[in-house]
Amino acid sequence: QVQLVESGGGLAQPGGSLRLSCVASGFAFESYAMSWARQAPGKELEWVSGIENDGSDTHYADSVKGRFTISRDNAKNMLYLQMNNLKPEDTARYYCAKALGGVVQAITPSPLDYDYWGQGTQVTVFS
Repeated sequence: QVQLVESGGGLAQPGGSLRLSCVASGFAFESYAMSWARQAPGKELEWVSGIENDGSDTHYADSVKGRFTISRDNAKNMLYLQMNNLKPEDTARYYCAKALGGVVQAITPSPLDYDYWGQGTQVTVFS
C-alpha cells in the first residue's frame, strides 16, 4: 500500500550540495503534508523540514534554515529536499514522512504526527 522511497543521498564536501527525492505511492499524496527528518548515529531523530499538502507553506528547523529548501510536485507524487552549503553536522540518514493531515505541525514536531516513513537515504558530509 503506502510506500515512500528516498533517493539522492551520497557523499558531499562541506559547502557542497545534494538534492534528495522521495517518491510516494498508495495514498492521495496531494492531500497530506510531508516532512523530512534525519538521524545521525548516537543522536535522536531530528525534524528538518515540512511542507503543506498544496505546497503553500514551508517550515524549517533552525539548523537548516537558509540552506535547505523543501518542495513537492503533486502531479508526480514527489517530495524534494535541496540541500546547499552542506556542513559536517548535516551527516545523517534522511527520511521522508507522511503527515496525518494536510498541515505541518511545526510548533512541536513529533514522530507522532506521521504515520508512514521511508527507508531513508544516507548523507555524508566531510572533506
